[in-house]
Amino acid sequence: MASIVKRKDSYLIRVSCGYDVNGRKITQSTTWHPDPKKTARTNEKALQRFAMEFEDKCKGLQQSSRLKFQALAEEWFKNYAEKQLKERTLERYLQLKERTYKAFGHMWLDKITPRVVQNFINDLGKDGVNQRTGGKLSPKTIKHYVSFVSTIFDYAVKMRVINDNPCNYVSTPKIPHEEMGTYTIEEVQQILSLLPTAPIKYRVFITLAIYTGFRRGELLGLEWKDIDFDTNIISIRRNALYSARIGSYTDSPKTKKSARSLKMQDEVMELLKEYKEEQLLQQSRVGDQWQTTDRLFTTWNGKPMNGTAPYSWFKKFCDKNGFRFLNLHSFRHFNASLMIYCGVNMKEVSASMGHSQTSTTYEIYGHTFDIINARAMDAVATPLKITESKNNTIKKQA
Repeated sequence: MASIVKRKDSYLIRVSCGYDVNGRKITQSTTWHPDPKKTARTNEKALQRFAMEFEDKCKGLQQSSRLKFQALAEEWFKNYAEKQLKERTLERYLQLKERTYKAFGHMWLDKITPRVVQNFINDLGKDGVNQRTGGKLSPKTIKHYVSFVSTIFDYAVKMRVINDNPCNYVSTPKIPHEEMGTYTIEEVQQILSLLPTAPIKYRVFITLAIYTGFRRGELLGLEWKDIDFDTNIISIRRNALYSARIGSYTDSPKTKKSARSLKMQDEVMELLKEYKEEQLLQQSRVGDQWQTTDRLFTTWNGKPMNGTAPYSWFKKFCDKNGFRFLNLHSFRHFNASLMIYCGVNMKEVSASMGHSQTSTTYEIYGHTFDIINARAMDAVATPLKITESKNNTIKKQA
């Protein structure tokens, strides 16, 4: 029952709503002001009615918390995830369901404390959990689990099922910084020198990957209408991806800022013109078998190229020519690193990469920026040391 405490010119109304995820008692409160134009009897009735309505509202929140995690998660998948999330994120969360439900899918939401979630996180980091390797899950995978669980609890808070998200109080393993594998300028020059002997579609794919830093899905999603031969501008407007759930599909760019345009060098545009002519010849060869998609990278009959095709071809290319093999994403890192070494500022690098914010760029390439800054300081310090040395010599001679 709601408690009512009279103040000077108002009433404080409190309602007990059980306990939060930390075991602390939850109390909801509000203030009611009487109408000075009405009689004391009328105000008393209005106060009691207001208190009852406030209590019903609070009790509704308390009762709704008697939902189990799995039930609410399935509701979230149906009402939100399947309609709002990108396919790759949805696919990842669907893969995380089984282990999460096994841990606490059967538990009432208001009984899942930070301690329960923390124990779940700790268990994921134990040997034997990874069914593929027999070891522990990586810190990155564990963070995916925490993100999934936290998203469900955020939904529960938004739907007024619970008051607090227990994931706000847990600790997650740090993801160790790993140096990104990337090719040197000399290696890239060697690759470019051998590409003229390669099939032209792979020659174009690798050349664009080097010169643009586009993601693989962005390259595979390119259509001829995205190429402006008058201005030498290439625009990213879509992403060609693959999901085990639905197969190959086309999606919008990864983030809003991933939809971007870059101006290309003349030699790259000339190569694209040559490739377009070759594709038109191939279309005339196969005739009615050609499937018009407008995509740059296709199979022999015009169908969009499979996402694994350029990876497999480049692996064979490296093996044949004795190059060390790094995945196609390494060209993206090469492109960004080259811009940084050439003095392009963080904001411009971020825009070229299509990152949602510059902090993402610094998180990935901050080490490269730090190296450049250190070299810049050395460049400044060197002439100063020479000057200092000369001054000391002059003083000694004097």
